[in-house]
Amino acid sequence: MTATAAETGTTTNQGTKIVLGKNQYGKAEVRLVKITRDTARHQIEDLNVTSQLHGDFEAAHTEGDNAHVVATDTQKNTVYGLARDGVGSPEEFLVRLGKHFTSNFDWVSGGRWAAEQYTWDRIEDHDHAFSRNMSEVRTAVVEIADGRQEILGGLSGLTVLKSTGSEFHGFPRDQYTILQETTERILATDVNARWRYNHAAVAAGDLDYNALYASVRTQLLRGFAQTHSLALQQTMYEMGRLVLEAHPEIDEIRMSLPNKHHFLVDLEPFGQDNPHEVFFAADRPYGLIEATIQREGVAPASPIWENVAGFC
Repeated sequence: MTATAAETGTTTNQGTKIVLGKNQYGKAEVRLVKITRDTARHQIEDLNVTSQLHGDFEAAHTEGDNAHVVATDTQKNTVYGLARDGVGSPEEFLVRLGKHFTSNFDWVSGGRWAAEQYTWDRIEDHDHAFSRNMSEVRTAVVEIADGRQEILGGLSGLTVLKSTGSEFHGFPRDQYTILQETTERILATDVNARWRYNHAAVAAGDLDYNALYASVRTQLLRGFAQTHSLALQQTMYEMGRLVLEAHPEIDEIRMSLPNKHHFLVDLEPFGQDNPHEVFFAADRPYGLIEATIQREGVAPASPIWENVAGFC
């Protein structure tokens, strides 16, 4: 039985008690490359996996007693050991990791497991030669708490650009506002998105996470391309709306979109015109637009979001 905070805390000279709060630990960024060689046409799965455990670890903090500390090196080795039997979708692999630790160690009550997946393309459809696709990174997070699974799918760094079909005007002005209104601008961003699958769909256990990822990605791109944008906020909302309309399995999607500004270069000093063709691409500072698009009536924010940086 886990001791209560009152039983294990330390009393200060002022009579207050110092106790251990919420904590987790594990092995971060375990680099895993799995080559499947069961045919002449090989397959690559390339992941960066983080494992963090929740449970009865108070004695380790307060007394230096490591009896319940599953070594972070053991967590790393478990990633490789489970990969020997196949990886599959990152979501499914993380669920296997979570079930392993919560089933094999009585004092591990749950945890958080996260992964980034990198994509490799075949070189000229070669059976065993690949080049790294440097577009977006696929992400996944699994959290187990009180016997309940929460799953996030996601992607980061999906760079997109529209060369027209974007405006920005009607914003308030004060003494510090020098930005000119425009009905013609480049709209570009790096799409960073995470979506939470609803509990009923996760509990059913029959989600095809690879197919869902591909479809969500398609909807995000469609929303960006097809929306005549009056603001990046409007485009973001439409992207999220399309995802939720297409997938009842998803309760909410959160996005963080940097506005990658492109400024028209003044070529008049060189005796040249510039009919919206030559731009300076600025990397900073940049606007940062973030929002949650969700179904009406969904439960308050899930605890799984607490450890996901960069999303509102």
